Amino acid sequence: MTERFSTYGDFWPHYLREHARPQTRAFHYAGTLSGVLLVGFAVVIGPWWLALVALVAGYGPAWISHGLIERNRPATFSHPVWSLLSDFRMLSLWITGRLAPELAGALAMSPEVSSER
Repeated sequence: MTERFSTYGDFWPHYLREHARPQTRAFHYAGTLSGVLLVGFAVVIGPWWLALVALVAGYGPAWISHGLIERNRPATFSHPVWSLLSDFRMLSLWITGRLAPELAGALAMSPEVSSER
């Protein structure tokens, strides 16, 4: 069953719990960075269809990681805007070395998440 959230502040910890495994996050980072680069190329040098390829390059690895690694349903399907914002937020926090405390706080909020992650 899909959880409903009334605020982004409520969604963010859920998003992090759905990305608890480092391998899942790595697939997301690769996809997000690839998507951004392809959109940049499409805007600067063209051709326009690179923007479509960016969608596949961005979402493909992320969706695959949810099925094979995390074994959950991507948040994109139920919360597309918040999910996209969270992809960029998670990447930014990872790049700046500030993701660990956010992730630890989110995981601590959920007793269902195992300590193996």
